Amino acid sequence: MWDAAGSALIALFDPFRMLMLFVGMFAGGIIGMLPGLGGIGALSILLPFALKLDPFSGLAMLLGATGIVYTSDTIAAILFGTPTSASSGPTAIEGFAMARRGEAGRALGGAFLASMIGGLVGAVVLTLSIPIAGPLVLALGSAELLMLAIVGLAYASGLVGNSPAKGILSASLGLFLGTVGVAPSAPELRYTFDFPYLLDGFALTIVALGLFGVAEVIVMLGQGGAIAQEKFKLSGWMEGVRDVGRNWKVISMGSFIGVIFGIIPAIGATASTWIAYGQATATAKDKSMVGKGDPRGMLAAEGANNATITTDLVPTLLFAVPGGPAAAVFLGALFVYGYFPGPRFVAQNLDLMFLIVWSSALSAIIGAAICFAASPWIAKLTRIDFGLVAAPLIAVILLGSFEAKKTVIDFTTLLGFGVLGWLMKRAQWPRAPFLVGFVLTDPIERNFWLAYQLHGWSWLKGPIVMGLIAVIVIHIAITFRRAWIVRKEIAAAAPVTPSPATTASSPIFGPGLLLSVAALVIFGLGIYLALDFAPDSRLVPLLAAIPGLLVTLTVLIQYLRGQLPALNWPPFAEARQIAFLAVAIFAIPFTGFFPVLGVYLVVLLWTCTSLRYWSLPYAALVTAAIYGLSRAFNIPLP
Repeated sequence: MWDAAGSALIALFDPFRMLMLFVGMFAGGIIGMLPGLGGIGALSILLPFALKLDPFSGLAMLLGATGIVYTSDTIAAILFGTPTSASSGPTAIEGFAMARRGEAGRALGGAFLASMIGGLVGAVVLTLSIPIAGPLVLALGSAELLMLAIVGLAYASGLVGNSPAKGILSASLGLFLGTVGVAPSAPELRYTFDFPYLLDGFALTIVALGLFGVAEVIVMLGQGGAIAQEKFKLSGWMEGVRDVGRNWKVISMGSFIGVIFGIIPAIGATASTWIAYGQATATAKDKSMVGKGDPRGMLAAEGANNATITTDLVPTLLFAVPGGPAAAVFLGALFVYGYFPGPRFVAQNLDLMFLIVWSSALSAIIGAAICFAASPWIAKLTRIDFGLVAAPLIAVILLGSFEAKKTVIDFTTLLGFGVLGWLMKRAQWPRAPFLVGFVLTDPIERNFWLAYQLHGWSWLKGPIVMGLIAVIVIHIAITFRRAWIVRKEIAAAAPVTPSPATTASSPIFGPGLLLSVAALVIFGLGIYLALDFAPDSRLVPLLAAIPGLLVTLTVLIQYLRGQLPALNWPPFAEARQIAFLAVAIFAIPFTGFFPVLGVYLVVLLWTCTSLRYWSLPYAALVTAAIYGLSRAFNIPLP
């Protein structure tokens, strides 16, 4: 075994193969910073070139890309609050808040180091997977996988905020919208309204970019100025290293969660990062900084992210079942090279197995080291006027959203989720539970259907299932108790009789009340339409919509009684930017993408920066760059 490990390492250190590893890392690092592409985009772009090489060189290139793509995606998440993939959402929440405090270097340094640790943990698990992973995967049936997904949803409902009702409402709404499209358990269309675009449901890329990317850009443009509200500290990156040392237990737990969800097929990094983030924030003693720049949740998510991506290869190599989308592309490359993963694959190709292990470990270390070394200089971007950054950023977001289904309706969907995310942010509704619920819809529905078909309701009696149910009940009880204590402390500190000024500044009708009414309509209509579905198709929509309706009524009553702050409407500057983006998106079908993009960027730069007469050449430069990206990645924009 160790002879094979040594020979594989020697083979990898061949100059040409090392060059291919670095080529993959370079391409993955660039692609990781672009919204909508991620690991599957990196592998898809590199695959034609990799297949022209020998198997060891080609696989080294592909593994180099996947080893760094989920490390470099933290750059846009931290500096601009824009997750380039759904799995970098937790980093966008906490890391961007840290960047605005002038701690971008600290956030980048800590995130890169946590990513490296997660990648190394994943590589170790990949090495030890031969005797351990097989029995573990086979021991988990559909019922256990279902309960693991529900545990993740329960943790997600408590993410960011002191109102569990808002968290449950947000998670229910995401779970419900995830059921749009073809039902996986029956040949039936749900909530498509005879609209072909909705046959495949909403694209995860667009949902993530709208909820976090567009929403954050609009808020920042409305506020004006630079990203960092405080002076940037060049030495902050060393504080990120100390954060990793202080929170090693949090990173270890996040990496462990990432390993588990990597070994389990088809769960993926998005679910593992959000669950790791939820676990870190739920178990933290001091929650005052959660959602406001707390490094603990970000470090746990980054550790889980890279651990999942690496251990996704465990079911891929042992059972020929891709652990995630990127692993599916990797599996296809193995088939083309003439390798057929399965129980005998490791024994018959031990040298190739160790080449995969070494490539994953080296790309995790070297990729994180490169990003880590550059973090102090990268972080200086936060001192630039945000309008200058927003122009290319919003253009790349539009490019990434179109990659989802390649239709102009993608832009409209992006705008819709962007407005939703903007209103949720202004109403202080947690957006993370929404995204987790949306991601977990498919595994929850698929595993519930399998468990019920095989065991009826007796699947609830399994020991692992009962243990996970106990974990959910205890977590929910602790969450509501904590929220009750917080409300009691706030009530004790508040004056008995509110002043007229306070009452005047807190109107009942605000973005929170508007969202509650909209959710009430969505859930009510969803329940009414679900009654006509087949029994197998209606179950999950009703499981999402009925609790969602009840919780929405509770939240609505709290708003009307003044128990939840209504908050003021967003400032006019933000609404104006939404209007500019909406006009541009609705004009694309009539004039084409690039003319509209050029005009929109000129308007954005003219209204949000001091460039004025330099707006036209800068907008032309950004438009030309986007045109080059679209040609390079073969994205035929309208």
